[in-house]
Amino acid sequence: MLNQKFKEYNIILASKSPRRKNLLNELNIDFKINFKNNIEEKYPDNINNEEIAVFLAELKANAFITDLSNKDIIITADTIVLLNDNVMNKPKDKNDAIEMLTNISGKKHRVITGVCIISKEKKVSFSAKTDVYFRKLSNNEIVYYVEKYKPYDKAGAYGIQEWIGYIGVEKIEGSYFNVMGLPVQKLYDELMLF
Repeated sequence: MLNQKFKEYNIILASKSPRRKNLLNELNIDFKINFKNNIEEKYPDNINNEEIAVFLAELKANAFITDLSNKDIIITADTIVLLNDNVMNKPKDKNDAIEMLTNISGKKHRVITGVCIISKEKKVSFSAKTDVYFRKLSNNEIVYYVEKYKPYDKAGAYGIQEWIGYIGVEKIEGSYFNVMGLPVQKLYDELMLF
C-alpha cells in the first residue's frame, strides 16, 4: 500500500534507532536511513511535558529542511517517559539506569512518542501515548537487566521488547509499538493521508 503511494518518493527515516528501523520495515515501505548527529535535543523549560516528544521530533525534522529535494519525505521521532509528570530521558550511566528502573518499579508511567513527517510542501506532527504498568522489581532483577542489556540508549532505561518487559510489565494501555519507539499504526494512517 505505502510503496505504491510513495513509489515516486524517497522515504528517509532520520533515526539511529534499530527498533524504529525494524518497525518501519514492517510497514512494507522502501526507505533509507539518514540522520544528523549534531542536533542538541533541548526543549524550552516552559513547554508542557506532553508536548516535548513532538517538539524534539520537529527539531530533528527541521535540520533537514534546507537539504530536502522535491521527492524527499523525512520521518523523525522522539520518545520520552513521564513518571509523575517528571521527564525520564536516556540514562547517563549504569547508576542512573538503576535509579530510573527503581523509580518506575511497581508504578504506572507514560511513554510518549512524537513523530514528524516532512516534505518540501507539507509537515505533519503527532504523538501517541501509552501507559505502562510495572510490577515491583527486585534490586537484583534491575541490576541484572542493566548489566546484561545496557539500556543507555532508551528513554526510561528499558526496552519493553527485552527481558525486563517480559518479566516486569503487568499491562499496557495504548500501543505496544509506541513503547518500542514508533507508533506504527498511527504512522501508517498519517502516511496514507500525507
